[in-house]
Amino acid sequence: MSRLRYLAANPRLALGALLTLLLAAGAVVGSGADFSASSANPSNTFSAGTLSISNSKEGAAVLTASGMRPGGASATGTVDIQNSGDLSGVFTLSRTAPVDSDGVNPLSGKLNLTVVDCGVWSGSAPVCGDGDDVAKYSGGTIAQMGTAGHLVSGLGTFAGSEKHRYQFTVQLDGSAGNAYQGGTSSVEFDFAAAS
Repeated sequence: MSRLRYLAANPRLALGALLTLLLAAGAVVGSGADFSASSANPSNTFSAGTLSISNSKEGAAVLTASGMRPGGASATGTVDIQNSGDLSGVFTLSRTAPVDSDGVNPLSGKLNLTVVDCGVWSGSAPVCGDGDDVAKYSGGTIAQMGTAGHLVSGLGTFAGSEKHRYQFTVQLDGSAGNAYQGGTSSVEFDFAAAS
């Protein structure tokens, strides 16, 4: 009878032989006098940055005007927009659909709008109208804003804590005739940011 057949016929004997071999191998490995060393870097922590907008007129109008006459005086209003987070982000400006009192002769189609970036806050408020303003929207009406040929140029990338002042100017176009008398229009301007 061969050894394999003999071990197969006597499993207890085979198990005992295997156990003896494992104990001998463990004794040889465990008896060595090896050098060892270790090093650790514990408590590695991580957190996500933030991108958020601070609007000096949050929930309120940037400008309102009443009693406007065709080609008459313009109305202006300013708002400060800040990246109140710590990540840089690309800022944009858009508007909701205007709500006009007259659907046939919508006043928003005769309200000429200009939006300029007066500059970055650096210790004090930037001055609007001092010659270094950058136009972000001009040459169109509130109704045209955001449509083909009348897109708002991007507001740019704001670093964390960077703040800009924007001036909105509106004027009733000189071509507004009698059909626009007593008309009203309202719109929401929305600032957004993406990293």
